[in-house]
Amino acid sequence: MHHFRYSGSDLHCESVDLAAVAKLYGTPTYVYSAATIADNVTRLQRGLAGLDAQICYAMKANSNIAVLRHFANLGCGFDLVSGGELRRVLVAGAEVKRSVFAGVGKTEAEIKLALENEIFSFHVESEPELVRINHVAGTLGVKAPIAIRINPDVDAHTHAKITTGKSDNKFGIPLKYAAAAYEAAAKYPNIHVKGVQMHIGSQLTDVSPFVEAVEKVAPFAAELKAKFGISYFSVGGGIGIVYRDALASGPQSWWDAQPEGKRPITPEAYGAALVPLLQPLGLKILLEPGRFMVGNAGVLVSRVEHLKRGAGKNFLIVDAAMNDLVRPAMYESFHEIVPLRRDTSRRALVADVVGPICESGDCFAKDRQLQEVGEGELIAFLSAGAYGYAMASRYNSRTMAAEVLVQGSKFELINSRESFEHLVAGEKVPAFLK
Repeated sequence: MHHFRYSGSDLHCESVDLAAVAKLYGTPTYVYSAATIADNVTRLQRGLAGLDAQICYAMKANSNIAVLRHFANLGCGFDLVSGGELRRVLVAGAEVKRSVFAGVGKTEAEIKLALENEIFSFHVESEPELVRINHVAGTLGVKAPIAIRINPDVDAHTHAKITTGKSDNKFGIPLKYAAAAYEAAAKYPNIHVKGVQMHIGSQLTDVSPFVEAVEKVAPFAAELKAKFGISYFSVGGGIGIVYRDALASGPQSWWDAQPEGKRPITPEAYGAALVPLLQPLGLKILLEPGRFMVGNAGVLVSRVEHLKRGAGKNFLIVDAAMNDLVRPAMYESFHEIVPLRRDTSRRALVADVVGPICESGDCFAKDRQLQEVGEGELIAFLSAGAYGYAMASRYNSRTMAAEVLVQGSKFELINSRESFEHLVAGEKVPAFLK
């Protein structure tokens, strides 16, 4: 599942003591495990054995350039949703030719940039977007490869803010209108109809919505292959991860302890359910996982400022805040919180774990029981590798956290802590106020 565990009393990432990372680089700091990422890629590839499958990592989950280079070295392409993400892939020294460009609002500049770098395919969200892509491709004298994103109207049974495959979501074209959309696409002179795509949501913990969506779209994919000669079917991403009790002693121990029906999806179960449905199509299969690849591969290390004891309520105030990790404030999300030094002789503490931002929403956990910790001691928010730093902000003029990558016994700073000077570098007082 991941490579974070206690060695004696101290929490380690692979062979590195996280306290040593905090001592060198300060807090709050994100720490990522290269081995966990590699394991996730390998397990997913093995789960899809028998298919011509290509993983396109959904880099919106974590777009650090070093992380992207690691994925490229592991043979992955990328799922992009902006021109900025495309430029990050280039800076990482990876190929855009193995990547796809998704998103509902691609600009002409972004489309041009993608075509100039020979994008594998655009995942088209609407018919007006087809018009725009055809126009830009025409000005460049090329044909743009596309796949239309199908909205299969499948309930992913996940958080309302991260479901994408229902008819009332902004994504894709309803299946009942898709045939007409492909007929129209085939008539554009600068469009190459290359594939078909779907994606129903994020953090799915049951394989059945994936099966339902594939069963709906696969017959249509077969029709498109026969009529237009499409070469691939993208089934999107969405495999969920473990957030509760995530600190297992080994990769399978937590999973094995869960009762039937409560176990999260594994790559093996995902593959076992989908490979038989996809294999008969004879198409290349693309996947765009994000959270699954990096979520459990990262933690946010933070320092305790102090314990505030109130009337019937304790507040553990830490130096990380909602600007560093917004998921609990935005999604009411759960992150396990553990001490970097475990001491079983200490009393249990029940407290709200909060940051220093001037918002009541700056709360990571309410009435959470954890080991009693005091001023200056270190804690870690687990399962923070996805949508942590990537969604961070500078609210309250707080500078961005540092990022560190671990591989075995080696670790290196891959993103320096932002300075205040950098934070205000683009600002100025206009002459009329001087």
